[in-house]
Amino acid sequence: MSWKRPTAAFAVGALCLATAACGTSSGTTATAGKAEPPGAGYPVTVTDCGQTTTYTKAPSRVVVMNGASVAEVSSMLALGLGDRIVANAQSYGMSEVPGRVQAIAKLPTGGVKLNDIQDIPREAMLNLRPDFVLSTTGFGFDPKNGYATRKDLASIGAHTYMPVKGCDDASSVKGPPSIDDSYSMLRDLGKIFGVSVRAEKLIADSRARIAAISARVTTKLKASAGTAQPSKVMVIFSNMSMGANEFSSIAGVGIWNDILAKAAGSNAFASVTSNSFADLSKEKVAAAQVDALVVVSYHDPDPDAYARKLFAQFPQWKAARDKRYTVLSDSIYLGPSNDVAVERIARMLHPDAL
Repeated sequence: MSWKRPTAAFAVGALCLATAACGTSSGTTATAGKAEPPGAGYPVTVTDCGQTTTYTKAPSRVVVMNGASVAEVSSMLALGLGDRIVANAQSYGMSEVPGRVQAIAKLPTGGVKLNDIQDIPREAMLNLRPDFVLSTTGFGFDPKNGYATRKDLASIGAHTYMPVKGCDDASSVKGPPSIDDSYSMLRDLGKIFGVSVRAEKLIADSRARIAAISARVTTKLKASAGTAQPSKVMVIFSNMSMGANEFSSIAGVGIWNDILAKAAGSNAFASVTSNSFADLSKEKVAAAQVDALVVVSYHDPDPDAYARKLFAQFPQWKAARDKRYTVLSDSIYLGPSNDVAVERIARMLHPDAL
């Protein structure tokens, strides 16, 4: 079964699509933190994708566009801001964070009839009367795609925001996506909504958890007399068709590479492409060294079956011989829960270290 999804919409979402190593994730659905007085810290100024916006108060009518992402809605929930959302188009159907799927499902949709790529068209957007709109990339503000522009939204008093790695201007994006980009979005949203204390705690908890995990697995590798090398990991989106070849949904350049590195692993296919995804033949996949497998499930009802199918196709892989794989969903993307992905991958690769 091949999930058919418009490549551009999915790919941009995947680029942009949370204490101790075994402690509670920093990406919980709602985070309790030190109370911040209403209106404290305003005005605040935030710059994203060449646009500088000054906020005099926290937005109260938020619309979250789809963009094949859950990064934005998950970040809002992690910051305890779900009650500000009047329409959410993002959903994923699964999450590594307990309660997140249910929390997203309970958010209002605004009664919007979505377009063919499951996003909010211009007139429907304007009729929602938002004062703040979140988009994964500039794709969601492009009139050629039938969307309200940032100028359209400004004309009705709505501010707009997209993560820095979603900017249209490639010159404004320095380097591949990383976990720090997840932190940048949390920090920006914290400033915009007056919950910076909460945002900084999420960031600090995530950094501490990842640092603890990395320290343990690094110590484990050093104990191997310096001979152990980072495991080669294939990251692939299950049952996705995104190119001309049989294997067109292999993760290339993306935030997942930073996540793998923090877990003392490396992307087995990072060198074959400069794009978000590699589009490879079966022969090229068969020739690769794959020590472990990460299956990213995007609305796939049985990602474990997909892993078993790959192992049957490529029995020569060390991953297949060891049956070494894990299934992830939202934590492998931009968002508040990258620490969860680091922990899950590290536990797969270095079970004796955690």
